[in-house]
Amino acid sequence: YPWNPYYLHWRATRTCLTKTTITENAGILPSLEDLLFYTIAEGQEKIPAHKFIAALKTTGLRTGDPRLKECMATLKETLKNTSDGVMLDRHLFKKCVQSNIVLLTQAFRKKFVIPDFPTFASHIDELYESAKKLDEGQVADYIPQLAKFNPDLWAVSLCTVDGQRHTVGDTKVPFCLQSCVKPLKYAIAVHDHGTDYVHSFIGKEPSGLRFNKLFLDEEDKPHNPMVNAGAIVCTSLIKQGASNAEKFDYVMDFLNKMAGNEYVGFSNATFQSERESGDRNFAIGYYLKEKKCFPEGTDMTSILDFYFQLCSIEVTCESASVMAATLANGGFCPITGERVLSPESVRDTLSLMHSCGMYDFSGQFAFHVGLPAKSGVAGGILLVVPNVMGIMCWSPPLDKLGNSVRGIQFCTDLVELFNFHNYDNLRHFAKKHDPRREGGDQRLPPFGPMDYESLQQELALNAPLWKKICPTESNQDSSTTIVYRLDS
Repeated sequence: YPWNPYYLHWRATRTCLTKTTITENAGILPSLEDLLFYTIAEGQEKIPAHKFIAALKTTGLRTGDPRLKECMATLKETLKNTSDGVMLDRHLFKKCVQSNIVLLTQAFRKKFVIPDFPTFASHIDELYESAKKLDEGQVADYIPQLAKFNPDLWAVSLCTVDGQRHTVGDTKVPFCLQSCVKPLKYAIAVHDHGTDYVHSFIGKEPSGLRFNKLFLDEEDKPHNPMVNAGAIVCTSLIKQGASNAEKFDYVMDFLNKMAGNEYVGFSNATFQSERESGDRNFAIGYYLKEKKCFPEGTDMTSILDFYFQLCSIEVTCESASVMAATLANGGFCPITGERVLSPESVRDTLSLMHSCGMYDFSGQFAFHVGLPAKSGVAGGILLVVPNVMGIMCWSPPLDKLGNSVRGIQFCTDLVELFNFHNYDNLRHFAKKHDPRREGGDQRLPPFGPMDYESLQQELALNAPLWKKICPTESNQDSSTTIVYRLDS
């Protein structure tokens, strides 16, 4: 490879290195910018800008990724000042990528959670097409606005914890979160108040009953925050004492951060429909009030208004997949790097999604799919593969239990193809693909933080030729790294 540090040293001095410490060797390591240029250029002196963009997209990153904003802006400005507006030499390329070089190097050197992203994306497309053939189910009609959706709409979007994106189908059509908002507002409540406080009002057990039943547990608490009674009480815990307008803005701010500032809207028509057809939820509200399930001083009718508002929040498949990826990423939004939720709130949310998130199908879903998920009557399924990715499936036709027919099929097929089930053995389950592996080898975690210097050393030097001195075998400091090379 032309960027090999030993080749570069030989070319400069016509002498060979035999043994050197990493600190002594650091001066001859090529920059990450050079490494990246040579990777893409493949021996050429210049590269076309479109080749760089095309190569970038194969990694799963988008040019609109907020983390690449400065890089893309510099690239656009640089091309304006070139003679042909197309070609970049090494100097201009380095100027464009230097602001985001660590992220770009990780992408091009396949250091992301899904190394072979194009192959993985093609599998997702196949699963999408397979589920698209299903024509069973009925669009929810008890909320008039939901009944207007075309039953042929079908979309899948995913976002990995590294911000790799793939979408297929009607992914830009807005739809309401409905019950998919329940785990999100529960996460906000736990983030603000902690687990113990929230669960002094709400239980943690599956109810075994329909999601909208007027029924409480033995302690006169809602069974869990994923059924209507628990979600209504959970709504009352958010921003207590504030007006509904302030509460709504507060939750919207959280959801915007979870979605990396992608589309999050509001359907007033759905909100009005919810309120006009919400007799069962009003009945639940009065029952909860009678049993003193709310914090002291709660205005129940105001809370129900707020509850209907949150159900009427709009997303697209694309923005919701980033929300799911934020849950998969421990509360950090993958495309902004911002911490949105505490680790405690994410852990608790995923636990309850796993046991209670799919209405009366929760047990079967946990058994067959084995992943945290939440469905909604608008046809959405928010699916989380912890530490890997978030997925949003959306198709309006529902089965008799209220879950998207195509969405359930997609999730089932996904786990039959990939070893994403929580209890799949990653080493010995040969029947399934592991997209986290590359070339059959387990993807190893990086050694230490992936800053510029550590990434530069890892890529420029061949790992098998390193030896770390053990303090029990030597008087040397254990942090010393020795690199051996043959004279020939």
